[in-house]
Amino acid sequence: MINYDRIIKDCFWDIKTSKNEIDNIIQSDNQRKINMLFEKILLNSTSLFNDLELFDKKQLLPLLEDYKIPMFNKEYNFRRKNMAEVYFFDKPLLIDELKWVA
Repeated sequence: MINYDRIIKDCFWDIKTSKNEIDNIIQSDNQRKINMLFEKILLNSTSLFNDLELFDKKQLLPLLEDYKIPMFNKEYNFRRKNMAEVYFFDKPLLIDELKWVA
């Protein structure tokens, strides 16, 4: 279940938005707005995996693959992106501190 109030509080503290606006972005063909929504959730959500479920897997995979990690907060952004890749698409875990030690 998507918690729009939490998404708005966590991710859109700097922009006035609503549940309807978020739904409209998800259903639109405006890739710039979809990318903006994805990045806001990826970098700010306190419930990352639940909130990324706004996107269907066909939409989420290219968003993750095309996401360019900026130099600002590079390590944090890399970790969030990799955790989403592992969780949704069984990609390799690249965060040493989170790997199981045998």
